[in-house]
Amino acid sequence: MSLRTAPDQVVARHGWVQALTTVLAGLIAMIVVSALGLWAAGAADLPGGAFPRVVAATSVMAVGGSVKFAGNAGAIAETRAALTVIPLSVTLTGALVVAAGFLRPLRHRAVAGAPELAGWAGRIAVVWLLALTALALSARRTFALSPGEGALSDLGDVLGAASTRVGFQADVPVTLGLGHLWLAGVLVLALLVSPGAPLPPRLLRFQESVRPAAYAMVVLLLAYVVLGGVIALVVAVTRGHAAQTLAVVLLGLPNLVWPLFTIGLGATWEGRVEGPFGLPMPQVLDSVLRTPDISTLDLRTLSEQDGRVWWLVVVGSVLLSAVAFLMASRSPARMRAWQHAVHMAVALALTVLTICLLGRIDAHYGLSLFGVGDIGGGLSGELFLRPALWGALGLALLWGLVTGFVGALLASRVRHHGELGNPRT
Repeated sequence: MSLRTAPDQVVARHGWVQALTTVLAGLIAMIVVSALGLWAAGAADLPGGAFPRVVAATSVMAVGGSVKFAGNAGAIAETRAALTVIPLSVTLTGALVVAAGFLRPLRHRAVAGAPELAGWAGRIAVVWLLALTALALSARRTFALSPGEGALSDLGDVLGAASTRVGFQADVPVTLGLGHLWLAGVLVLALLVSPGAPLPPRLLRFQESVRPAAYAMVVLLLAYVVLGGVIALVVAVTRGHAAQTLAVVLLGLPNLVWPLFTIGLGATWEGRVEGPFGLPMPQVLDSVLRTPDISTLDLRTLSEQDGRVWWLVVVGSVLLSAVAFLMASRSPARMRAWQHAVHMAVALALTVLTICLLGRIDAHYGLSLFGVGDIGGGLSGELFLRPALWGALGLALLWGLVTGFVGALLASRVRHHGELGNPRT
């Protein structure tokens, strides 16, 4: 038996057990984070034993799955609800655990054949299909809500809308399709980012330009999450609201810090908060968005509420320069500074595009009579947050070119002799 074929036979012999372990570890991690976050948010008090179902629905949404909402408020009234948001803290946890399980059998190897990688990923996908199906089928529940007090309650009694029932259920086919796209993205990104992961021989020539940039972007995103977590813990200790802060950290910390990263680059988001909805963000953001019309969220509007917002520019500059230096130091010596700048610009633009796509929020809930309009005061509301995409991408390209060039120049001064030479401009 050759040394090259031995690892292949080990993976083939134990691949199903390892695939099962990888999938279960990822799902358990997501369920635990979802449960703790929802518990901190007070969801454990939901009626009808709905808490485990809500945990399942949150985990489904974390991998891109779809959850539908429906309701009935009597003979001539109906409830309407829609929610589009990805709990990115749960998503990030699952992605890190699944990626680590996927890469573990492949470590300490330089090259792996495409059939081997496809077979290993296929085993994980089959187990993922079964586990995600069970999770999606359990993500459903219907429970009753009170229509409130005063005039709304009296109106509900008269019109037969006093007993408002709302429910949710996962769209199983859509969840399975999008869930497998999420899994494929995690596995591909794991191969691109990990410096020790083997690649097929035909793809080895791309690793010098792709891997350093991909690794730098992952470090950048994780750095923002860690920094945001530290700030959140300090706020919880000094200002109270520990449970609320913990809920934000466990459910949507990247939903907060990653859009703020793009705002620090100069990007613009627009949105609106109306009714009982609130954003898992500092009060300054909620104040800007809670207006009668659509609001603009950028450095100018935020600085009018709190001048400390300009620190976003400083933090972004420092972290981008640091990861640009990291990218250049991991790249070949023959690569010129302008090439580093181009790689950084493309990588940063793709990263900002991902943030803009994942960071969108759209939520609506209302009680309508005769199918017309929304009534109910506190029972109706709207929340949405979306980016000005093209402006954000243009700014990302500009920041990437500048910081990529600067990072290459900085890396040229600290490289050890005999390892990497100075890039030529």
